Amino acid sequence: MTGKDIGQATIRDVAREADVSVASVSRVFNRLPNVRPELKERVEQAARKLHYVPHAGARNLSMARTGSIGIVLPDLHGEYFSEMLRGMEREAALHQRHLLLSNMHLDIGHGIEALRNMRGRVDGLIVMAPHLNLDDLFAQLPPGIPAVLLNCRANGLGMPELRVDNVAGAATMVRHLIDCGHRAIVHVEGPEGNVEAADRARGYAQAMEAAGLKPVILPGNFDEESGRRAVERLQAEQVDVDAIFAANDMTAIGVMVALRDLGVDVPTQVAVAGFDNIPLARLISPGLTTMAVDIADMGARGINRLVALIDGEAVPQMELRQPGLIIRTSSQLSAA
Repeated sequence: MTGKDIGQATIRDVAREADVSVASVSRVFNRLPNVRPELKERVEQAARKLHYVPHAGARNLSMARTGSIGIVLPDLHGEYFSEMLRGMEREAALHQRHLLLSNMHLDIGHGIEALRNMRGRVDGLIVMAPHLNLDDLFAQLPPGIPAVLLNCRANGLGMPELRVDNVAGAATMVRHLIDCGHRAIVHVEGPEGNVEAADRARGYAQAMEAAGLKPVILPGNFDEESGRRAVERLQAEQVDVDAIFAANDMTAIGVMVALRDLGVDVPTQVAVAGFDNIPLARLISPGLTTMAVDIADMGARGINRLVALIDGEAVPQMELRQPGLIIRTSSQLSAA
């Protein structure tokens, strides 16, 4: 080969030299997982002989790469989702990926529409849908699209998942409140049909029963207003309570505001605790005792897992994350 020919070889020349198909050469250069070591060596040897250099732009086109990742969340507002997106954006930037965001609200129709709108526009998906049946949701997408699931219901999709151990976290919080001397502990749960809310309520009930205490669970919706409503109901029904454990921090903040408006001191009269450790939890007064999920890190790890999947790497099927107890003034103990 003459000097002017160097670097001008094509993928077809490499396939001819290696005596394999063009598709086989493409699989080798795109680092796909279904490539035999002997095929890889054969193609690379042919490429070296012909001085063939794969073109990055052409490679992306041949793989239909967009450089974008689809993010589908129940909502895009509030401190919890802001923290998760902060972690996702930070990690995506490290991998030179862009994020395409969508929310699905509370029904399967919105979720299906969100996924359909991303079809062909993203290289993979991160989906957080603790309130939806994912088997129905993903039936709308072509099989094989790389996806990572965050805190979703049990499903038969076989996709990599990251979950918080909500049952263990709730039980840890109940034991902490019991250690503080509280016995009449009421739980304000999250929305009906949400697997995270259900698991937190289950962990609360199991820990209360293990301590010989009666569980009292009030309805909630993961928002400040449901915390207010729970306090109003407790007052109207004259329920004996010395601690309120809310299913998330925003509900707990609603509880604290309602108690303050009634002249009930937190924590000397009623202790309050939440779950998630959103940034606001440490800024309010008194500081909110909560279970830390490390929301931003969970978002970042979801991106990291998805990028690995897109690049054909193997990733763990399940990561169960253990939340940590953060003790602040609202549960009557000094902050740790």
